[in-house]
Amino acid sequence: MTVVTRTIKKMKHQEIKISFVSWRFALLCCFILLALFGLILRVAYLQVINSQLLVHEGDMRSLRVQQVSTARGMISDRAGRPLAVSVPVNAIWADLKELKDQGGINFDSRWKALSGALSIPLGQLYSRLKKANPEGRFIYLARQINPTISDYINKLKLPGIYLRQESRRYYPTTQITAHLIGITNIDSQGIEGIEKSFNQWLTGYPGERTIRKDRFDRVIEDISSVNSQEAHNLVLSIDARLQNLVYRKLNDGVAFNKAKSGTAVLVDVNTGEVLAMANSPSYNPNNLTGTTIDMMRNRAITDSFEPGSTVKPMVIMTAMQRGVVKKNSVLNTLPYMINSHYIKDVSRYAELTVTGILQKSSNVGVSKLAAAMPSSALVETYSRFGLGKTTNLGLIGESRGLLPKKQRWSDMERAAFSYGYGLMVTPLQLARVYAIIGGMGMLRPLSITRVDMPVAGKRLFPEPLVRTVVHMMESVTLPAGGTTNTPPIKGYRIAIKTGTAKKLGQNGNYINKYIAYTAGVAPASNPRFALVVVINDPKGGKYYGGTVSAPVFSSIMGGILRSVNIEPDALPHTKEKTSIVINKLKAKRDIR
Repeated sequence: MTVVTRTIKKMKHQEIKISFVSWRFALLCCFILLALFGLILRVAYLQVINSQLLVHEGDMRSLRVQQVSTARGMISDRAGRPLAVSVPVNAIWADLKELKDQGGINFDSRWKALSGALSIPLGQLYSRLKKANPEGRFIYLARQINPTISDYINKLKLPGIYLRQESRRYYPTTQITAHLIGITNIDSQGIEGIEKSFNQWLTGYPGERTIRKDRFDRVIEDISSVNSQEAHNLVLSIDARLQNLVYRKLNDGVAFNKAKSGTAVLVDVNTGEVLAMANSPSYNPNNLTGTTIDMMRNRAITDSFEPGSTVKPMVIMTAMQRGVVKKNSVLNTLPYMINSHYIKDVSRYAELTVTGILQKSSNVGVSKLAAAMPSSALVETYSRFGLGKTTNLGLIGESRGLLPKKQRWSDMERAAFSYGYGLMVTPLQLARVYAIIGGMGMLRPLSITRVDMPVAGKRLFPEPLVRTVVHMMESVTLPAGGTTNTPPIKGYRIAIKTGTAKKLGQNGNYINKYIAYTAGVAPASNPRFALVVVINDPKGGKYYGGTVSAPVFSSIMGGILRSVNIEPDALPHTKEKTSIVINKLKAKRDIR
């Protein structure tokens, strides 16, 4: 019984054990089937429902988009001489993720060679890369590296270190055109001068090339490409030969007079083209070490000053057009009082002809002419000549100057207005005024780009009237004695007006510092050029325009006329010619 019982129990135990094993096996099979089903669902999801995910992940690992850069457009003078060009250079960059996967920086000879080539201490290079995002794919190590150094770096075959082609701006004329042409930043975007003003025109649009690479960074497939759009070149109105001459003569004049700065602008009166625009001192755009923002300022368009006596030809022109005086009229030019202010000239003259007023630069004479006209007369004339408004030359940063348009003027304000006080002009605006005078009353828009078609212009004053005033302006340099001791240019007649103005201090009051300027046209018989020379704060013992800026004007204009082979027009010197402004003419005294 006992044996039977034991046998039965043993059989039941075996049945239970077999049942338990079968249940575990079934459960395991279920788990396996569920896992397989889940994998099938996942594969189906990835392959059918969300098939692009794997494609995207694969592309992230193998596709690269390379930028196809385009060089910035060239800036040239009117004859095609280069003023700004782009030279090929390279940027050195690092793929941080690849660098990390390859073991990072090793302080071996290759990395030391990279450090030396880039002039970056190896410790500093290591610190810079370590601080960056280790999963990042791009960081610049150096920009605008010349091809020799970049080729050397490329031969080092450092993991994660690559070259990227770019360009750097080079200025062949260096200081001579620095203020006009300006500069670009490290990304080849214009930030000063022509480079900034015409940045969109000079900048092309880069293309793209999509490629596939294998794990060894080899290109295995070209996927697609977008063509780049080439930048435009820019041809300026500037003549590099004349620009060089103007800059050198101006620089010499600033140094000789121990002046703070100087500016000169040359305009073709027949086309309105700016042929030269120079500032001194200048800077080297190819090496900006030590260069401040203030040193880059193009003072020809940004700085304004009271024009002083250079406005007097416009006053004479207005008075003659309105019939206030005739060319042979004689005026009483003795000093007199206006509202407790003493109006006088540098030298005392009892009376002067209208020509003599220009020759001697008589404040008394022009103030009496202004008093004989409505207060709005000079405002209208100055405005017609473009004062108080920009020249629309297209240069960013141009000042519009200041031209007050008040309803009520005191007698003293009208007097001062006639000899160039109470208004502000830039050298470029003054050059436009004299370009109109040289064009015999024709207003032609100023242009900084080359003009190929004839420019008709708009007439502001009758030609006979303007020609008469130009003839009067010739007297300034005649031996009979004008406001300048500068001898006329040998072989040429010139028509100029000199001026001197006190500078304004920070508190708005006049201080004992001066601006000397000379503006004129040549050759006077048939003007071709208008030139303005401004010498700021001369400290060489002289400060009048006739003794400071006039010699610089004569030196520049003489060189220009000879450089472009302008036919001489000067007549032999005679007493009759020098007596043009004898004061005691027996003519009608129109104004007392």
